[in-house]
Amino acid sequence: MDFERVFEFEKDFAGAFQCIPMAVRYKLDLSGVKLSLRQWKQFTEDDRRALLSLPCETAQQTAQYRDRLATLIATRAGEAPKFLPEMQGFAWDNLDAVPEQIIAFAATRDVAPLTLEQWRSLSALQRFTLMKLSYENHDNLNFLPALKEFNLLPEMSEAVGKVSAAEPEG
Repeated sequence: MDFERVFEFEKDFAGAFQCIPMAVRYKLDLSGVKLSLRQWKQFTEDDRRALLSLPCETAQQTAQYRDRLATLIATRAGEAPKFLPEMQGFAWDNLDAVPEQIIAFAATRDVAPLTLEQWRSLSALQRFTLMKLSYENHDNLNFLPALKEFNLLPEMSEAVGKVSAAEPEG
């Protein structure tokens, strides 16, 4: 399943479980639990692997994930878990439009915006990842590597090149 993997672009840091992998961050949002990097680092490697591999697709699985995570935070970090406000739908689940946040961020990186077809072809985890990597207050160094890994950058780079080539030199 896509939700149990570490992307290539994050293997240097998340593959060793030093940082929270996108697949776990996705499950954190789904389950509504806030987890700091400091808390994550207090988990054992087995805890971290379990959080990566545990399913979080159905309401029951999501509740179980939330409970497991809350228990880990309490036992390993010695803190009360913090919960996110309940969400009614997520921007990455909307297949009717590419989020403006991603379009705007791509423009800041001189990358053509994703087409609706490209957006729809991505998995929920990939869409979530692009959303997270396009937040203004986030370390966005992996936005372009993610696009490349998701096979979106080559097409977009060609499109940007064609636009630039069509413009007269001044």
